[in-house]
This record gives sequence, structure tokens and C-alpha cells, in this order.
Amino acid sequence: MAKLMSLLWGAGSPPCWRVMITLEEKKLQGYKRKLLSFEKGEHKSQEVLEVNPRGQLPAFKHGDIILNESCATCLYLENQFKSQGIKLIPDSADDQAAMYQHMMEGLALTDKLNSVIYYDCSVPEEERHDFAVKRNKEALTAELKLWEGYLENVAAGSYLAGAFSLADVIVFPSIACAFRFGLSVGRYPKLAKYYSLLKNRASIKTTWPPHWVASPQGYDILKDL
Repeated sequence: MAKLMSLLWGAGSPPCWRVMITLEEKKLQGYKRKLLSFEKGEHKSQEVLEVNPRGQLPAFKHGDIILNESCATCLYLENQFKSQGIKLIPDSADDQAAMYQHMMEGLALTDKLNSVIYYDCSVPEEERHDFAVKRNKEALTAELKLWEGYLENVAAGSYLAGAFSLADVIVFPSIACAFRFGLSVGRYPKLAKYYSLLKNRASIKTTWPPHWVASPQGYDILKDL
């Protein structure tokens, strides 16, 4: 079945990473995949636009079915292959509610993280506005404190909704990205423990961004948060 699937992706992109983790968890190895460069603008190439007219990654196909939103792709894969690999949607109403809640909130975390990182990386220093930097960092700090609080209620060695689920698939890549860009382990100990719990999981380790492997040293953009 995986042979009918193809993925255009970019390294270090939380949305792309979510889809790749899900494919691993559902034992769908063997799909076609092509790594594209954001720096070279390859996500705006005709190859991508033919699959995703927004010119964004991931761009996923399963036969004639096209899915370009990472959460939609993850939900699709879980529902199409329920009996294969790890079950990613829990059975109990409480855990299912927690999973969906954290999945959707994970998108807010990604957006606020991107607002800080991409502003720093993409806007020339002479064009940056102090008030924009301050506003973006304050919004991200508030968001991170929410997640630190959520994890107060998660048992040690546990996940966001009981067993490993789509909530973790959606949220973990953004948390990993935050630590890659200098988030303080000491200031966010619960997030750090959660990160340590998941980073060596087989599906995550296998799909770890290749340039992170090649260059383990991260950045310091978030060091003051």
C-alpha cells in the first residue's frame, strides 16, 4: 500500500515531520519521498504546485488522493489503516477528547513558534521592528507556559493523552524545534522531560531532520525565553 504513496517534504518542518512520524507508526515504510529545499525555494516549484497550489510542504498523495494539510493527512492515515501499526486515536472518551484538544492547540504552538523564528531568520536586521520582536516573543512565551502547565498534569513517562497518540505526533515536532532554536531546558523542565521521553522513539529517531543529525549544534534565537 505504501508504494502508492508519495511525499514531497522539507527538513525541519514540523508539518512535514508529523506526516513522516505517522507513516512510520502505521508501518507504511516504502513510500516515495523527495526532499526539497526551502532555502532554494523548491517548495514553490511547479512540481509542488501541481500537488499543492499553495506552494507549501508537505504535499502528500495516496493514489489519486491528495492531502496537503499535515493534521488532515495524519488523521486520514490513521483512519485508513486503523488495524496497522500503532493505534493513534485512543478508545476512551476522556483520552480522545484530550488528544483532539492538544492536536488543535498544537497548531497554535507551531504558529507562535514560527512567528519568532521566521521573523529572526527571514527579515533583515535593519528592517526588524523591536515592538514586533517583543510582541512575537511574548506571545510565544505565554504559549510555552501553557504547555508547561499542561504537562504538570501528565504523569511522568506518559504522553499527552494517555498512550502515544496523534496529539504527540502533532505537538512533538514543534517542541523539538523550540529546543533546537535555543529554548531553555532549565526554564521549561516539563517540556524538556517530554522532549527527552519522545526523542528516541523509533518513529521520531528514524525521521529526525537530516541536517540536525549532520549538525547537532542548534541556534540561540529562543535563549531569552
